[in-house]
Amino acid sequence: MDTIQNNTVASVHYTGTLPDTGEVFDSSEGRDPLVFLVGHRQMIPGFEEEMLGAKVGERRTFTLEPERAYGQREEANVTTFPRAHFAAVEAEVPLEVGMTLVADMMDGPRPFSVVAVEEDTITADFNHQLAGKSLTFSVEVVELRAAEEGEIAHGHVHGKGGVTH
Repeated sequence: MDTIQNNTVASVHYTGTLPDTGEVFDSSEGRDPLVFLVGHRQMIPGFEEEMLGAKVGERRTFTLEPERAYGQREEANVTTFPRAHFAAVEAEVPLEVGMTLVADMMDGPRPFSVVAVEEDTITADFNHQLAGKSLTFSVEVVELRAAEEGEIAHGHVHGKGGVTH
Protein backbone atom coordinates (compact mmCIF):
# COMPACT_ATOMS: atom_id res chain seq x y z
CA MET A 1 0.00 0.00 0.00
CA ASP A 2 1.84 3.09 -1.17
CA THR A 3 -0.94 5.71 -1.45
CA ILE A 4 -4.00 6.64 0.54
CA GLN A 5 -7.10 4.98 -0.90
CA ASN A 6 -10.26 3.33 0.39
CA ASN A 7 -9.61 0.61 2.98
CA THR A 8 -6.19 2.03 3.82
CA VAL A 9 -5.20 2.53 7.45
CA ALA A 10 -3.57 5.95 7.40
CA SER A 11 -1.44 7.46 10.16
CA VAL A 12 -1.03 11.21 9.82
CA HIS A 13 0.21 14.21 11.75
CA TYR A 14 -1.96 17.27 11.25
CA THR A 15 -2.64 20.80 12.34
CA GLY A 16 -6.07 22.36 11.78
CA THR A 17 -6.39 26.15 11.72
CA LEU A 18 -9.12 28.69 11.07
CA PRO A 19 -8.02 30.48 7.89
CA ASP A 20 -9.56 33.81 8.94
CA THR A 21 -7.55 34.07 12.16
CA GLY A 22 -4.82 31.40 11.97
CA GLU A 23 -6.10 30.02 15.30
CA VAL A 24 -5.18 26.34 15.79
CA PHE A 25 -8.35 24.38 16.63
CA ASP A 26 -6.70 20.93 16.75
CA SER A 27 -3.32 19.33 16.22
CA SER A 28 -1.51 16.05 16.71
CA GLU A 29 1.73 17.93 17.49
CA GLY A 30 3.38 16.37 20.52
CA ARG A 31 1.02 13.37 20.40
CA ASP A 32 0.77 10.10 18.52
CA PRO A 33 -0.36 10.43 14.92
CA LEU A 34 -4.05 10.28 14.05
CA VAL A 35 -4.91 6.77 12.76
CA PHE A 36 -8.02 6.23 10.67
CA LEU A 37 -9.60 3.83 8.17
CA VAL A 38 -10.11 5.58 4.84
CA GLY A 39 -13.54 5.36 3.23
CA HIS A 40 -15.48 4.51 6.40
CA ARG A 41 -16.72 7.97 7.41
CA GLN A 42 -14.31 8.35 10.31
CA MET A 43 -13.13 11.74 9.04
CA ILE A 44 -14.95 14.75 7.66
CA PRO A 45 -15.54 14.14 3.94
CA GLY A 46 -13.24 16.83 2.54
CA PHE A 47 -10.30 15.68 4.66
CA GLU A 48 -10.32 12.19 3.15
CA GLU A 49 -10.99 13.51 -0.36
CA GLU A 50 -7.99 15.84 -0.16
CA MET A 51 -5.70 13.08 1.15
CA LEU A 52 -6.56 10.44 -1.46
CA GLY A 53 -3.46 9.51 -3.44
CA ALA A 54 -0.99 10.87 -0.86
CA LYS A 55 2.16 8.87 -0.11
CA VAL A 56 4.20 8.33 3.07
CA GLY A 57 6.25 11.45 3.79
CA GLU A 58 4.01 13.67 1.67
CA ARG A 59 2.60 16.85 3.22
CA ARG A 60 -0.59 18.45 1.95
CA THR A 61 -2.19 21.72 2.94
CA PHE A 62 -5.80 22.45 1.99
CA THR A 63 -8.79 24.52 3.03
CA LEU A 64 -12.26 23.04 3.33
CA GLU A 65 -15.43 25.09 3.02
CA PRO A 66 -18.12 24.26 5.60
CA GLU A 67 -20.01 21.95 3.20
CA ARG A 68 -16.94 19.65 3.06
CA ALA A 69 -16.24 19.92 6.78
CA TYR A 70 -18.89 20.18 9.54
CA GLY A 71 -21.63 21.75 7.43
CA GLN A 72 -23.45 25.03 7.91
CA ARG A 73 -24.87 26.07 11.26
CA GLU A 74 -28.54 25.16 11.59
CA GLU A 75 -30.70 27.26 13.88
CA ALA A 76 -32.99 24.23 14.24
CA ASN A 77 -30.15 22.63 16.25
CA VAL A 78 -30.50 25.28 18.97
CA THR A 79 -33.06 24.19 21.56
CA THR A 80 -34.33 25.44 24.92
CA PHE A 81 -34.95 22.98 27.77
CA PRO A 82 -36.43 23.38 31.24
CA ARG A 83 -33.58 23.99 33.67
CA ALA A 84 -35.06 21.28 35.91
CA HIS A 85 -33.83 18.69 33.35
CA PHE A 86 -30.27 19.61 34.38
CA ALA A 87 -30.71 19.17 38.14
CA ALA A 88 -28.34 16.19 38.31
CA VAL A 89 -25.65 18.11 36.40
CA GLU A 90 -26.09 21.21 38.56
CA ALA A 91 -25.74 19.09 41.68
CA GLU A 92 -22.17 18.35 40.49
CA VAL A 93 -21.14 21.62 38.79
CA PRO A 94 -22.71 25.02 38.13
CA LEU A 95 -24.00 25.43 34.58
CA GLU A 96 -22.19 28.10 32.58
CA VAL A 97 -22.40 29.48 29.06
CA GLY A 98 -19.76 27.77 26.91
CA MET A 99 -19.84 24.42 28.72
CA THR A 100 -19.96 21.31 26.58
CA LEU A 101 -22.27 18.55 27.81
CA VAL A 102 -23.54 15.32 26.27
CA ALA A 103 -27.21 14.45 25.85
CA ASP A 104 -28.46 10.87 25.64
CA MET A 105 -30.54 10.97 22.46
CA MET A 106 -32.50 8.20 20.74
CA ASP A 107 -29.71 7.88 18.15
CA GLY A 108 -26.97 7.85 20.81
CA PRO A 109 -24.95 10.43 22.73
CA ARG A 110 -24.78 13.93 21.24
CA PRO A 111 -22.56 16.73 22.51
CA PHE A 112 -23.93 20.25 22.81
CA SER A 113 -22.78 23.65 24.01
CA VAL A 114 -24.66 25.63 26.64
CA VAL A 115 -25.39 29.02 25.02
CA ALA A 116 -27.73 30.53 27.63
CA VAL A 117 -28.53 29.87 31.28
CA GLU A 118 -31.74 31.50 32.46
CA GLU A 119 -33.63 31.13 35.72
CA ASP A 120 -35.99 28.45 34.34
CA THR A 121 -34.38 27.38 31.04
CA ILE A 122 -31.13 26.27 29.43
CA THR A 123 -30.46 26.89 25.74
CA ALA A 124 -28.38 24.19 24.06
CA ASP A 125 -26.62 24.36 20.68
CA PHE A 126 -26.27 20.93 19.05
CA ASN A 127 -24.32 22.30 16.07
CA HIS A 128 -20.70 21.15 15.91
CA GLN A 129 -18.48 23.92 17.26
CA LEU A 130 -16.80 24.20 13.84
CA ALA A 131 -20.06 24.21 11.84
CA GLY A 132 -20.25 27.12 9.42
CA LYS A 133 -16.47 27.60 9.40
CA SER A 134 -13.84 27.04 6.74
CA LEU A 135 -10.97 24.89 8.00
CA THR A 136 -7.35 24.69 6.85
CA PHE A 137 -5.36 21.53 7.44
CA SER A 138 -1.66 20.84 7.11
CA VAL A 139 -1.25 17.06 7.01
CA GLU A 140 1.81 14.82 6.79
CA VAL A 141 1.41 11.11 5.99
CA VAL A 142 3.43 9.08 8.50
CA GLU A 143 2.46 5.49 7.71
CA LEU A 144 0.10 3.52 5.45
CA ARG A 145 -1.03 -0.08 5.42
CA ALA A 146 -3.84 -2.12 3.92
CA ALA A 147 -6.70 -2.62 6.35
CA GLU A 148 -7.33 -6.11 7.68
CA GLU A 149 -10.61 -7.85 6.82
CA GLY A 150 -11.89 -7.43 10.40
CA GLU A 151 -11.16 -3.70 10.33
CA ILE A 152 -13.05 -3.29 7.06
CA ALA A 153 -15.98 -5.34 8.37
CA HIS A 154 -16.12 -3.31 11.62
CA GLY A 155 -15.47 0.03 9.92
CA HIS A 156 -12.58 1.08 12.17
CA VAL A 157 -8.91 0.45 12.90
CA HIS A 158 -7.96 -2.24 15.41
CA GLY A 159 -4.86 -2.20 17.62
CA LYS A 160 -2.35 0.66 18.02
CA GLY A 161 -4.16 3.92 17.42
CA GLY A 162 -7.50 2.18 16.95
CA VAL A 163 -10.05 0.08 18.83
CA THR A 164 -9.07 -3.01 20.77
CA HIS A 165 -11.82 -5.65 20.96
